[in-house]
Formats: sequence, C-alpha cells, structure tokens
Amino acid sequence: MKFFIDTANLDQIKEAQDLGILDGVTTNPSLMAKEGIKGEKNIKKHYVDICEIVDGDVSAEVIATDFEGMISEGMELAALHPQIVVKVPCTKNGIKAVKYLSSKDIKTNCTLIFSVGQALLAAKAGATYVSPFVGRLDDICADGIDLIRQIVDMNSYYGFETQVLAASVRHTMHMVQCIEAGADVTTSPLSAITGLLNHPLTDKGLAQFLADYNKLNG
Repeated sequence: MKFFIDTANLDQIKEAQDLGILDGVTTNPSLMAKEGIKGEKNIKKHYVDICEIVDGDVSAEVIATDFEGMISEGMELAALHPQIVVKVPCTKNGIKAVKYLSSKDIKTNCTLIFSVGQALLAAKAGATYVSPFVGRLDDICADGIDLIRQIVDMNSYYGFETQVLAASVRHTMHMVQCIEAGADVTTSPLSAITGLLNHPLTDKGLAQFLADYNKLNG
C-alpha cells in the first residue's frame, strides 16, 4: 500500500519524505489556505515546491465547477510538473473532465467519492485514482471502510486499473482498516502513519535489550 500525506505544510512533507516511506502528497484549497498560501501564482509555486520534495504523485485540485473551467485549470496544473495529478470532484462535469484529461495522458484523482456507483463512473472515465472519504462517512454513521472494500472488489471484478485512494483517513486505526480492506493508497496526517510504529511490546522489548546490555557493559 502507498502512503500519501494530506497536507500543504512543507515541513511535514519533508519529515515524511525523510522517513523513507512517502509515496506522494494530496492537497486541496482548504489545506493551502491553512498554510496561508494565497493567490494563483503563489499556489502554483507551492505545488512545484512540493513536487521538488517528494518522488511520487502530487494531487492538485481544480477550483472551477464547469467543464471548460476544469479543463483549463487542469491543463495548467498538469503543465507545472510531471508529478502533478489533477484532482476533480465527482460531479457530472468532473467525470467529463476526467475522461478528457485521461485521453490526454494526464493523471487524475476523482475526489469526494461517497458511493461505489460514483467510483464506477470515475473508473470508467479513466481516473488514475478515486478518493472515497472514510472519515466523513464515519461522521454520518456510515461505514467508510466498507466502501473502500466495495470499491476494491469492484475494481478487481471488472479489471479497472484505477487505484483506490482512501481519503479522510484520520488516525492509525483507519490506516490498519484500510490495509485490511485492500486500499491501494491512503492519504492521512503524518501522525496516522507514524502511529503504525507504536506498540507497547516494542517499547518493552527495547527497554529490556538496553537494560541487559547495560548490565553486561556498565
């Protein structure tokens, strides 16, 4: 499974990259705003800065909601850097945009997926990634992880190459559940990834090893 980090914070991206397991980054307008990145020129430069830190795909989201606007923005974003993946919402115009951009060999991430039917449309349109939102479904007492499983099964049954990118992954238990569900990618805060390192038996075992060493070499 690939690990993406969901942020526009360059320090966090560098930390994740230094860990040696980072496969990519996802961003959105809200994350850009959180980092105080404003203005089209600055936002585009920030996308390039992210691409220069990581080796993998970097999702950059369009703002337009009409088909022509999505295509125009998508083409501009894709031209910024070879690692850019154009992120579009799962709407009627979004699906049309995915089809068009995919026909131009531009990678796409169809986002705001909340049903297997939406994922099917995106996959048929040629999306590189579909992004079902695990946490937001959990918020309304729906089963986000079960949706991941359904989409993985659908892709396998029909032979779609679209990767299931589990989004709105909020904590380490979500990460473990996404592994069990067969997600191709998760995107999450860095804390959810590093949380996979934590186990009391690891801490206990390391403490015992060091104690034994110190007895012999103290």
